[in-house]
Amino acid sequence: MANAPGILELLSPYPPGWGGTLLWGAGATLAISAGAFAIGLIIGIAGALGKLSGSRLLLAFLELYTTAVRAVPELILIVGLYYAGTDGLNRLLQAAGLPPLEVNGFIAAIAVLGVVQGAYMTEVLRGAILAVPAGQIEAAKAFGMGRGLRFRRVTLPALLPNALPGLANLWLSVTKDSALVAVVGYQELALATRLAGASTKHYFLFFLAAAMLYLAITLVSNLIFWLLERRVRRGQPKLA
Repeated sequence: MANAPGILELLSPYPPGWGGTLLWGAGATLAISAGAFAIGLIIGIAGALGKLSGSRLLLAFLELYTTAVRAVPELILIVGLYYAGTDGLNRLLQAAGLPPLEVNGFIAAIAVLGVVQGAYMTEVLRGAILAVPAGQIEAAKAFGMGRGLRFRRVTLPALLPNALPGLANLWLSVTKDSALVAVVGYQELALATRLAGASTKHYFLFFLAAAMLYLAITLVSNLIFWLLERRVRRGQPKLA
């Protein structure tokens, strides 16, 4: 009778080990999270500026968007937007006489999580912008700076120290939410872990390994955001 594989053999990056599958899944998790975070940041900046623009119609639309997205669980949003969005797109293509389109799970995961992140980032960045001293904005206007130049030279550097803690939390949140994209069939770390456990029946070992990978991502992310925050706060007095 063949001996049962040991822990090191099971976690080996080479077959019959599943370590390579877990590492590939961790890479997919980071790629999905980074893409969703970037899309959410773009939406968040546009949403925050839109809410502060003074347009009532735009404010009402953005309030509906941020409230609806934050009220509905991410899993329901992912399933709903993926399947309903794919069906709606193919119906439009069919009406136009075009063949149906198969939506890539990776792209769909990034897009859906990006929309979710955008709702939260809108509020984080709006609060950070409101925390910028009004005198700085008025001084920039007095110097004749346009809206875009004021944002780049005054508003953005001033809001970053206030926004970074919230953005760091949202980054860590999306790395965990990426596990939900398994419902649309895309293999990231959580799904790779379940596959490894189901194939070997060593569920505890592989879920522990996945937890260690998530912890490693969190620790490295915390270090990066700490360095960024220290940089944008340089010159500011330190709290006792």
